[in-house]
Amino acid sequence: MPNITTEAKFFSCTQSTELAEKIANAYGTHVGNVITSTYSDGEFQPSYEESIRGTRVFIIGSTHPGPRNLMEMLLMIDAAKRASARHITAVMPYFGWARQDRKDKPRVPIAAKLVAKMLETAGATRIITMDLHADQIQGFFERPVDHLFASTIFLPYLKHLNLPNLTIASPDMGGSKRAYAYSKSLESDVVICYKQRAKANVISHMELIGDVTGKNVVLVDDMVDTAGTLTKAADLMMERGALSVRAICTHPILSGNAYQRLEGSKLEELIVTDSIPLKQESKKIRVLSCADLFADVMKKVHKNKSISSSFVM
Repeated sequence: MPNITTEAKFFSCTQSTELAEKIANAYGTHVGNVITSTYSDGEFQPSYEESIRGTRVFIIGSTHPGPRNLMEMLLMIDAAKRASARHITAVMPYFGWARQDRKDKPRVPIAAKLVAKMLETAGATRIITMDLHADQIQGFFERPVDHLFASTIFLPYLKHLNLPNLTIASPDMGGSKRAYAYSKSLESDVVICYKQRAKANVISHMELIGDVTGKNVVLVDDMVDTAGTLTKAADLMMERGALSVRAICTHPILSGNAYQRLEGSKLEELIVTDSIPLKQESKKIRVLSCADLFADVMKKVHKNKSISSSFVM
């Protein structure tokens, strides 16, 4: 059969319109027209206002809670399938509901697996995402998953800071692999925080494994939610003799009292991407855009080129 080159069209879910515009501009195109009708009870219906028959559709939208964001992505995918799009790629800079990636006690769901199946059932033929909460989530899909690393954005910024006596830190044991990967690229030491939780989002005890005396510390994590772990870790490290503490967190969920915690902490700077729009501005938060990274990968996907270089930590 002849090689059919389909057209690529970009569309955005409402929660990610600003990032979608940046990605489209970096790609060299524009975001297509989608109108969302909303009923008085909150039910809504997206509608593509242009033909997408036979095209490759990129639907851009992070699925951070509440549930509307995920539901909108599912409806957009379903509408594209019913409009005869040839390829439907869900571009999810932040893959929500990913913290429930295993059954860690009886009678609980594995939400990440459920979301994967919902996306496939809706009609997604490919997933592009960044810094999943756990690598094994890729195995929940039967479709190709391109899992990008935000380290390609953060590492140049850290090298530009040129911090002496740099030490990379993980805020918990689960993030040690990520911390070691950063330390290898930056040729720095590593320390790890050991924490115990009383319940979700509540830390009962934290200890530090390693020496931070006289060091400039950079905490590395995939997300920041309530900022309780980060601010407690920063304060602990400053008490143990650190010169400064910064944090790199790919996804700025920043719920509850997160902004107040950041402002009141000894954390010098929180560096995040724009995978999730900030709820408010803060002098302690620096945002680095992931638009160029996604645009580059999406262009390679569309042209069937290798994207392995984007996976290198």
